[in-house]
Amino acid sequence: MIVAEQKQIDEIKGYLAGHRRVLVLGCGTCVTVCLAGGEREVATLASVLRLGGGLACVPAPGVRDSGEGKLETLENTIERQCDAEFFDPIRRQAESCDAILSLACGVGVQLAARLFPNKPVYPALNTKFMGTNEAGGKWQENCLACGDCKLGVFGGVCPVTRCSKSLSNGPCGGSEEGMCEVDPERIECGWQLIYDRLKALGKLETLLAAAPPRDWSKTHSGGPRRLSREDVVQG
Repeated sequence: MIVAEQKQIDEIKGYLAGHRRVLVLGCGTCVTVCLAGGEREVATLASVLRLGGGLACVPAPGVRDSGEGKLETLENTIERQCDAEFFDPIRRQAESCDAILSLACGVGVQLAARLFPNKPVYPALNTKFMGTNEAGGKWQENCLACGDCKLGVFGGVCPVTRCSKSLSNGPCGGSEEGMCEVDPERIECGWQLIYDRLKALGKLETLLAAAPPRDWSKTHSGGPRRLSREDVVQG
């Protein structure tokens, strides 16, 4: 899943300075699971902005600022911010606001900006990585979406992500007792994990063949990547 964390409140307040009515919009999938952007986080952030954010908005032209300049927040959470159809039920609510504060990953923020081209859309989260939930409140990166998956060769352990040096033909020789020299107290040696996994599967001979260089054409080097399923494409 995509893992994210909330931005510092001062950065969020900086985005919203001058706005009067803001929709705080959560996402019900990945960022809900990692406790960054679900209904609870939307309610908490909206309350902070209303009660303790200290945001005073610029009064409308010709209007005296006698309290009506305080920020008004609306709250909602949709199932996914990465699919346009899920925005349909909140379109009227969004149009009634002068800005959207998105508690989604960067994909959701950009889609919201595309769907509401005349409305500022601000990120409330920092998108961190794609990973797994290792324990309560702990997540770990496991995939860089390199576009050329070799998990079938390396026993289900990704050398691009799990090796701190992203070596395809490791190990580097800098590990000790299964821990990486980059951080021997925190990072496991990715190639030790690969070796142990292939040994358990009885497939160590796989490592005798040199892995070819990575196909960089499948990464982001050529701009945003796209995928089309011709069997389901409409129009």
